[in-house]
Amino acid sequence: GTVKESGEKHKGSVEIPNLSEENEVDDTEINVSKKKGEGDVLKDLMRIEGTVKVREALRDYLKALKTEFTLGMILPTKATVGQELAAERKLSGNIMQDVDIVGVKIPTVKILMKETFNSPADELYGIFTTKELVQKFSKCSAVIEAEKGGKLQMFDGCVSGEYAELVPSQRIVLKWRCRNWPDEHYATVALNFKDMAAQTELQLECKGVPVSNEDSTRQCWKKQYFEEIHVLLQQFKDNTE
Repeated sequence: GTVKESGEKHKGSVEIPNLSEENEVDDTEINVSKKKGEGDVLKDLMRIEGTVKVREALRDYLKALKTEFTLGMILPTKATVGQELAAERKLSGNIMQDVDIVGVKIPTVKILMKETFNSPADELYGIFTTKELVQKFSKCSAVIEAEKGGKLQMFDGCVSGEYAELVPSQRIVLKWRCRNWPDEHYATVALNFKDMAAQTELQLECKGVPVSNEDSTRQCWKKQYFEEIHVLLQQFKDNTE
């Protein structure tokens, strides 16, 4: 750092001995040290103002870490992908019948999920196609261009794609991928909205998911989408009561 009045430069360090998502960030120990000499004003500044900024960064870091963990953000190496391909080829014929080879010729699976929401179909459809509502339930900035060929980007870029088909209150089809998937590989996601008066059954079909990412993709839709949308709908209900 540089002391503004004198222009003198001094070196110091910030050490975080123990950081855990199980503990509150405000309780995290942050040690500030500086080499001997003048410039204690910088050390004091880091202890007071700097600690606040460091904790803000740690809070963002832990949030991103949790999001990436949920979405299965451990990037596979080319060697790993090769090993998985070799392993899949050794599978018995009966199992291989359930595995489609698409896109960049990697083993893929189809995921089917259903979820019932306490919301009419038009409202639920809007949650998937309105930028402000997507940002509310995802708790991240998003790019939502809800038209055919329009871009989609969520969870700070962990998920991306485009809208392929939109039938208001009835159906959305997406080209959809997670950031850790092989380059240029997309799944096809179909969301069908079945209106049941005050409720809507959402039927999800996700075709072309890499076999190695099946579990993390299921968790992504369950935790990052469905559970958070339930929370958002409850907030709507609480605000109108």
